Amino acid sequence: MAKAFKYGLKGITGFLEPAERELLRSLFDDVVSMLEPGDSGSQDPLTALIGLDMDVREPSDRALRRLLPNVMKDDGAASLEFRQLTERSLRETKIGALRAAALDLDKDELVLADADARHWSMALNDVRLVLAERLDIQDEADADHVHQMQDWSQAEDVESYLALVYNFTTWLQESLVQAMLQAMESRP
Repeated sequence: MAKAFKYGLKGITGFLEPAERELLRSLFDDVVSMLEPGDSGSQDPLTALIGLDMDVREPSDRALRRLLPNVMKDDGAASLEFRQLTERSLRETKIGALRAAALDLDKDELVLADADARHWSMALNDVRLVLAERLDIQDEADADHVHQMQDWSQAEDVESYLALVYNFTTWLQESLVQAMLQAMESRP
């Protein structure tokens, strides 16, 4: 059974069972697949080189839209312009964090340096955002309903399984954030 992340003499440490590692690796890979940009063969090589993507559009998938939201709700043109200038680098940053966290899963012992902890925090947050969208969590009542699902033996359908995975990643992220705060407070 997983043990919460904690801050101590070694830094931020955690423990995951092999099945939990495989679950997280699969979740990280799924989110990476969502974030990888499609092939835009018509893109100007110079704009691609500097990170612009003039062909980008608002994602149609709700979960991907949650990962890559519009910056201005009431100004579609400004949001599109911002998206063209930043989405490629945002996707690359998120993919980098997810892949870095996945690499840590190959180690026997989870000991996270500051950069590793940031990658894990970003990766877990992105997984939670996707799961929250798939579970249609829109408000606190929805979240409370999902949090009531705690027993793996009661998982009878995809929704209850996703709720358990959401609760697991939430617990893991909360313990990581607490450990990161303790690490910050312990520094002079």
